[in-house]
Amino acid sequence: MLTTVVGSYPAQPQLPESFGERVSNFLGTYDEYRPAIALAVNDQLTAGIDLVSDGQVRGDMVEIFARHIPGMVFEEGISKIKGKINPPVASIGADDLKFAIKTLKNTLNQLNIDPNLNSDIIDKKGVKGIITGPTTMVYSSRMEGFYDSKNKDKAVLDMAQALKKEAKFLEAAGASVIQLDEPFISTGLVNVGTAQKAVEIIAKDIKIPVAMHVCGDIAQVFSRLLKFKVDIVDCEFAGIPHNIDVLETQSSFNNKKIGFGCLDTKSSSIETREDVANLIKKGADIIGLENMLIDPDCGMRMLPHEAAFSKLKNMVEAAKGL
Repeated sequence: MLTTVVGSYPAQPQLPESFGERVSNFLGTYDEYRPAIALAVNDQLTAGIDLVSDGQVRGDMVEIFARHIPGMVFEEGISKIKGKINPPVASIGADDLKFAIKTLKNTLNQLNIDPNLNSDIIDKKGVKGIITGPTTMVYSSRMEGFYDSKNKDKAVLDMAQALKKEAKFLEAAGASVIQLDEPFISTGLVNVGTAQKAVEIIAKDIKIPVAMHVCGDIAQVFSRLLKFKVDIVDCEFAGIPHNIDVLETQSSFNNKKIGFGCLDTKSSSIETREDVANLIKKGADIIGLENMLIDPDCGMRMLPHEAAFSKLKNMVEAAKGL
């Protein structure tokens, strides 16, 4: 049973401190977000997480992509679609993913994990490539030309083609899993059929596992989510406990793994190991531990740093105790 994270982590950009960093900053080569990525990866690994993220430290999940996708802009705190959506010329997240993988390897060495004696531990470790899904990108943005604002299906499908290229970039960069974040699918505002087509455009030809994260109340959409051509469907079960009841209504999970959110990321209150273990057991009674990935409900970006780390640590210890 693997442990993972949904994505974001409360690690802040860091101004240059050392002489070498100040020289790099003077030369214009210093990246204030690299220390934040390193902190996110180090914290996750120290807490015991198997599949970590780069922390999504460069901004909001929509903003990160809107700033780099042709046809989109990010102005005055708002993502806008102003022209035809096209694939990015270069990867949006591959460099951060590569740095996260490098940090992961260095951290494992610092934690004195002997690869010869603990190959099973090493083999489980990896970094997710995370993409904000096409439906969420479109429905989170203001339409200002080119697309019909009353029928967003064409924009969603064009967005899928653009993000498909990013998924291939991340796969080539060494991602262990591609995760598509689609919180809007649970809102009742979107065309779920179009959302499914869009996800399948991205997932087609990807050779590593593809996960889809859909937070919120899943009662009306979960049976549809199980028909998406992804390997993992990830939902929240701590902040919305009745989502567990939705699991019980399913006769089959279509051979999918379930990402089981068991930390309330809307609260800075730190769950006890016992509380987390009891919640995981409720899910395991329905779908089996072997079919679960254990993670927080959503990203942790808005939490205090110490709370986020403590939550992850308790989650891993609870999962290991089962």
